[in-house]
Amino acid sequence: MGIEFWLQLAVVLLCIGVGGRFGGVGLGAAGGLGVCILVLGFGLQPASPPITVLLIIIAVIACTSVLQGAGGLDFLVRVAEKLLRKKPSAITFLGPLISSMFVVFCGTSYVAFAVYPVIAEVAAEAKIRPERPMSMAVIASGIAITASPMSAATAGMIATLSMYGVSLFQILAVSMPAFLIGTLAGCAFVYKRGLELEQDPEFQRRVASGEYKLLHDEVDEPEQAASAEPQKGTKRSVAIFGLGVATVILFGTFKTLLPSWDVDGKTVVLSTPMLIQMVMLAAALFIIVFAKVPSDKFASGSVFRSGLIGVVGVFGISWMTGTFFSAYQTFFETSFEGMVETAPMAFGLILFCFSSVIFSPSATVSALMPLGAAMGIPPGLLVAMYPATCGDFIVPGAGQIGCVSFDRTGTTKLGTYVVNHSYIMPGFVMVISAVAGGYFISQFVF
Repeated sequence: MGIEFWLQLAVVLLCIGVGGRFGGVGLGAAGGLGVCILVLGFGLQPASPPITVLLIIIAVIACTSVLQGAGGLDFLVRVAEKLLRKKPSAITFLGPLISSMFVVFCGTSYVAFAVYPVIAEVAAEAKIRPERPMSMAVIASGIAITASPMSAATAGMIATLSMYGVSLFQILAVSMPAFLIGTLAGCAFVYKRGLELEQDPEFQRRVASGEYKLLHDEVDEPEQAASAEPQKGTKRSVAIFGLGVATVILFGTFKTLLPSWDVDGKTVVLSTPMLIQMVMLAAALFIIVFAKVPSDKFASGSVFRSGLIGVVGVFGISWMTGTFFSAYQTFFETSFEGMVETAPMAFGLILFCFSSVIFSPSATVSALMPLGAAMGIPPGLLVAMYPATCGDFIVPGAGQIGCVSFDRTGTTKLGTYVVNHSYIMPGFVMVISAVAGGYFISQFVF
C-alpha cells in the first residue's frame, strides 16, 4: 500500500477519535468531515450512505416517541418498580434483567435510565451493595440492543445479512439467548462483589455525616399507588406497540407470509427492513388515534431527541468508513483471508476495539459488519460476534456517569484512572460470555 492509503487511514482514525470524544452529533459531524477529505481531497468515490438502516431507526424512533407521549414508558417504569420491590433480595439479578427488558422492547438503551434510580434505592433499602445490580444493569441494558428486534444495531444486522438469506428470526434466535447467558454470567460475577453495604467505609461516612437518608417511605405507598394510576389509553399504547413488535417478528420469521412480485422474471419478496419501517409507522398512527396522544407530545420526549442524535452519528461515521473500506475492499479481503480461514472469531476483537472508540454499537455494525461479510466470514459467526459491537463501556459514558450519581451510597465508582470503574469487569464478563454463548447456539441455528 502506498502513502495515500496510510494518509487516508489516518484521516479515518483521527475523525473517529475526535468524534468519539463528543459522541452523537459530534461523531456524525466528524464522519462527514472524513467523507469530505476522502472524496474532495483524495478523490475516492463516495459510498452510498446506509439509507436502509437510517430509515429503520427513524421509523422505530417515531413509534417509541409516540409511545412515550402516550405515557406508555412511564407506565412500564411503574410496573418495573413494583416487580423490583416485591423481591428486593434478588435485586442483583432482577435489576439488570428488568432494565434490559425495557431496551429489548423499545430498541434504545436510553429508556433504561428511568429504572436505574429505582434499582439503586431498592438495593440500598435491602442492605445490598448497589454497585452490584447497578453496574450490571448499565452493562446489560447497553448490550440488550443486540437482543432487540427494534434497535438500530439490529437494523444494521438485518440490512447487512438479509442479502445472504439470513432472517430476523435467525439473528434473534442467536442473539436473544446469547444476551441472556451473558446477563446471567455477569450477575453471578457481581453477586458478592465488594464489601457488604454496611461495611463499606464510604457508605458509613455518608450515613454518619447525614449525607445519606432513605428516600422510600412505606407509609406513602397507598397514596403513591393511587396517584400513579395510568391514564386512559396508556395501557392501550403499550399493547399496540407490543403488537407492532410481534408483527415484525412474525412476518420476518415466516417469509412465506410476505407479499412478492415478479420483476424482470425474478421473484422479489418484501424485505425485512421495509417491513419494519411500515409496521412501526403504522403502529405509531394507531397509538396516536386509539391512545389519543396530543399532537404536542408526538416528538417532545427524550426518546425522539436521543434517537435523532443517534441517527446523525450512524449517518456520518458509517458513510466515512464505508467510503474508505469500499475503496480498498479487495485489499482488505486479501489481507484478512488467512484470518477468515484460521481464526474468524478474531474479527470480534476488531468489532470490540472499534466500538470502544466510537461509542456506538449501531455505527460499528453499519461500518464493519458489511466488511466482515465481504471478507467471507460466515453469517452465523457474524451474528455470534454481534455482542462484541458493545465495547462502549470501556470509557465511561452517560449511562455510567449518571448511575454513579444515582447510587447515593457511594459504592458505584468511576475510578481515578478513567477505565478502573465499577462497570469494566462486568462488561468484559458479559461480552465474552454472550459471544461464547452465541457461538455455541449459532452452530444449531445456521
